[in-house]
Amino acid sequence: MGEAGATVADACLEEYRRELTGYCYRMLGSPFEAEDAVQDTMVRAWRALGSFEGRSSLRSWLYRIATNVCLDALDAGHRRALPMDLTAPQPAASAVLKARAEPTWLEPVPDARVLPANPADPAETAALRDSVRLAFVAALQRLPAKQRAVLILRDVLAWRAREVAELLDTTVAGVNSALQRARATLAAHPVRPADPLAPLDPGQRALLDRYVAAFEGYDMEALTALLHEDAVMSMPPYDLWLAGRENVTGWMLGTGAVCRGSRLVPTVANGAPAFAQYHPEPDGSGYTPWAVQVMDLDAGRVRGVHCFLDTARWFPLFELPARLDAEGRGMGD
Repeated sequence: MGEAGATVADACLEEYRRELTGYCYRMLGSPFEAEDAVQDTMVRAWRALGSFEGRSSLRSWLYRIATNVCLDALDAGHRRALPMDLTAPQPAASAVLKARAEPTWLEPVPDARVLPANPADPAETAALRDSVRLAFVAALQRLPAKQRAVLILRDVLAWRAREVAELLDTTVAGVNSALQRARATLAAHPVRPADPLAPLDPGQRALLDRYVAAFEGYDMEALTALLHEDAVMSMPPYDLWLAGRENVTGWMLGTGAVCRGSRLVPTVANGAPAFAQYHPEPDGSGYTPWAVQVMDLDAGRVRGVHCFLDTARWFPLFELPARLDAEGRGMGD
């Protein structure tokens, strides 16, 4: 293959990187593992490009390779989860932070890594945003690997049963059976619907503005008014999670009071609003990374706040400032 041909081939493969990353993220529950899987897919595809006979589309061929990469990665049998999938909630008064080792936790992902850059169909984009929500990806992790692939390909990406059967080297009947079992498992662990968020409507923007004002001002009365009665808060890599607005605000006035004085910078993650939380430095000279908060909004209130505390991983991934100055302006390293 000449240099010009190689350039064209690279461009053709790269065209599918983002959607393949979204697929692998739903399969694996980690943006880092997803990006590794896609890179492996691209390397395998490049090496085999000369033998690609065009009996299927390039897209289908890449998905076949990516699926095999993910299935190999999932052979170990572990699944990523949110704290509420592994433990019972703790009351704020007796809550204890206990870390679990990696790889345990479902990880957040920036929208720009997994969702279309220039969507042609707003309805399709809304469905794709729903399919990377933390709760939905956590539910996917309950499925055996091949059922997971079938459900994503059929119900999320709208592939035909025949296409999935060809990709997985099985029969249409086998695909339909796997899909039925996968749907039954998800039905036993239903994901609560969330408000449509693309784009945010004025009420949702106002809700998030009020959340920022209440959190930065550490006004628990105002924050309580924004939370659903059964709101939850989780804090990976700790398995602690809190249920009920009294426990959430009770925690924030107790052990969580270390968050007082924080600043929030908006971002997006998993098809939802999110914030980078920065903690005040003791000398008052600025703010350092503390957490990425991924929000669940439902019926005009906050249903969940998922605080991912491993800032060394999340802030570079989300391309967030390494520090804020005393005025809250972003700074580099």
